[in-house]
Amino acid sequence: MEPSKDISRLIEIMAALRHPETGCPWDIEQNFQTIKPYTIEEAYEVSDAIERGDMDDLCDELGDLLLQVVFHARMAEEAGEFSFGDVVNAITTKMIRRHPHVFARSEADTPDAVKRQWDEIKQAEKRERAERRAKRGITEDFRSGFLGSVQRSFPALTEALKLQERAAKVGFDWSAPEPILDKIEEEIGELRAALREGDHAKVSDELGDLIFAVVNIGRHVKADPEQALRGTNTKFRRRFNHIEEVLEAEGETLEDATLERMEEIWQAAKAIERALVAR
Repeated sequence: MEPSKDISRLIEIMAALRHPETGCPWDIEQNFQTIKPYTIEEAYEVSDAIERGDMDDLCDELGDLLLQVVFHARMAEEAGEFSFGDVVNAITTKMIRRHPHVFARSEADTPDAVKRQWDEIKQAEKRERAERRAKRGITEDFRSGFLGSVQRSFPALTEALKLQERAAKVGFDWSAPEPILDKIEEEIGELRAALREGDHAKVSDELGDLIFAVVNIGRHVKADPEQALRGTNTKFRRRFNHIEEVLEAEGETLEDATLERMEEIWQAAKAIERALVAR
């Protein structure tokens, strides 16, 4: 099979990868849930390439993201739900429908008129969506209710923060940071218990509760959890790079170094950072 600029070739490649007898063992065993993290990761990598202004990387990362769309569509087709063509039809239909002032006759000839028209079309689409969900027997709708304005498509930390902010508007909130610390300790205890039981599903559930509580205290002390974690990630990168550089200077590798030696260099990196801050 040869590469091509035609989207049909990518669809053929994915079908070949998913073939139950001659395909790739890894691709064959994947499902929507296992592929979902990669889809999110690829979207972030597209964003990173844009921020860096690297057009070569952007072209490559957009291809990786497109592969995720084709992957999900292929799995849906195998399940008898929809195909890649249906995905394309859905978005083209939506774009044409939402832009009647471009693709059909419309009175909307000002920005305000276009916005009103857009809102009316979206309301109609919501009603149609509700009807389709009802036919499938889907009753739970996270887009409804007081918290419905918080998008589930946000990164989990951001969604947690916005859910808490939204609930706080009607008084469902802690009065001060200190009780949240007690809640965090409570959640740590429950996580310890789940670990002792060896129940993976319960461990995951309790870990989520703990992270949610940590996000809550970040909100109360005006420290955005996403930015706080990014700062820690940067710090971790810096210190780990220091470990690698020191080991390389000593003629060692990360793979050969003991945990004790790496911890020793880590602590030295921390001391250097503290000294720089103290200046």
